[in-house]
Amino acid sequence: MSAGAIGLTGIAGLFLLLALRIPVAFAMFLVGFLGIWVLNGWGAAMGLLASESFTLASNPELVVIPLFILMGNVASHTGMSRQLYDAAYAVIGHVRGGLASATVIGCGGFAALSGSSVASALTMGKVSLAQMDRFGYDPRLSTGSVAAGGTLGILIPPSTGFVIYAILTEQSIGRLFLAGVLPGILLLAMFVLTITLICLVRPHFGPAGPRTSMGEKARAMVGALPIVLVIALTIGGIYGGFFSPVEAAGVGAGLVILYGLITRTLGFRAFADACRDSIVTTATVMLILIAAHMINPFLALSHIPEVVGHFLAGLNLNVTGTLLVILFFYLVLGCFLEGFAMLVLTLPIFFPVVLQMGVDPIWFGVLVVLTLEMGLISPPVGINVFIVKTVAPKVPLGDIFRGVLPFWGAMIVTLGLLIAFPQIALILPNTMFN
Repeated sequence: MSAGAIGLTGIAGLFLLLALRIPVAFAMFLVGFLGIWVLNGWGAAMGLLASESFTLASNPELVVIPLFILMGNVASHTGMSRQLYDAAYAVIGHVRGGLASATVIGCGGFAALSGSSVASALTMGKVSLAQMDRFGYDPRLSTGSVAAGGTLGILIPPSTGFVIYAILTEQSIGRLFLAGVLPGILLLAMFVLTITLICLVRPHFGPAGPRTSMGEKARAMVGALPIVLVIALTIGGIYGGFFSPVEAAGVGAGLVILYGLITRTLGFRAFADACRDSIVTTATVMLILIAAHMINPFLALSHIPEVVGHFLAGLNLNVTGTLLVILFFYLVLGCFLEGFAMLVLTLPIFFPVVLQMGVDPIWFGVLVVLTLEMGLISPPVGINVFIVKTVAPKVPLGDIFRGVLPFWGAMIVTLGLLIAFPQIALILPNTMFN
């Protein structure tokens, strides 16, 4: 059997293991180890298992993952996410669809602390769904806005998706974080515009909420200042060159913990829970990354990236056409696979092709992460939809999926704008490093 045939057999076996609900990391460990054993011998497989695990786990740049995860978990326990939603609600809650728009803005702000789409959807769902239900919002709009708003967690920095992409492709975490800022703001604005258009066509979907006085608006804005300052210091510190991403994560986590202690909203039990959740999430991410470094050499030895490159070259498409084919593949695969699994499985195959075409790897990273976001609300997996379902158990799953469709369309438009105008993603990292 040729190396290519062995590689294709390994990929088929991997998808079979995933279909059998084997955890992603263990499935990749098994396929990668067995594939290298078959192609290069037992000694090579054992040596790689020992060396790659230690090398990756001792990478100091990966400290950014537990620190940013801890920052998000502590912020959730201290109620900072609620304060951000309250501020947005006080300012725009009185217009049609205002509560849904406030939810999306709250998701964007919380995403800038947690870096997690699931955490953003879960936290903001608990905060906002009952409020929208109280004012008679259509469940499709209320649940759709929470599920879609949660996807901002993987794009607006600090993003765990960008960290994994950076490690797998050996790109700068700082450049990727900055590249996600303007696309994240653009997508947030597109979501708010989508809500506005829905409420123009169907006003009963998002009734206007009560007006708030200037004093109430001012108090709500003051309450949101801590979270705004933390975001400004972490992301602004990276952009200004004051912090590395790891240092920014440490500063952000320290400030959020300090805020919780000063305001007495962070008790010992809550802090212990936040630490435990951070450890579990970090361990999951690390296992996936280590497993990726086992399967990547197997794919290289089996020449799968070369086969894919020849196939794409045979289509005789220009660079944009080839890029659209790759993104379409991500879009389809996102309907069935979890986002991190997609990254570690596909980047070893597609990234060499992208580099050969001369595509900017930072720009490509933003496009890929945005496409992964779309998978978070795409049937049949759509993990954010199922997260919202746990918060709103009375809303039929079909209604939630129908509710996210307009937002899915907004993401397509945003993706098209980023393809047409790469500088939206590249202007900040290029300004910082040049």
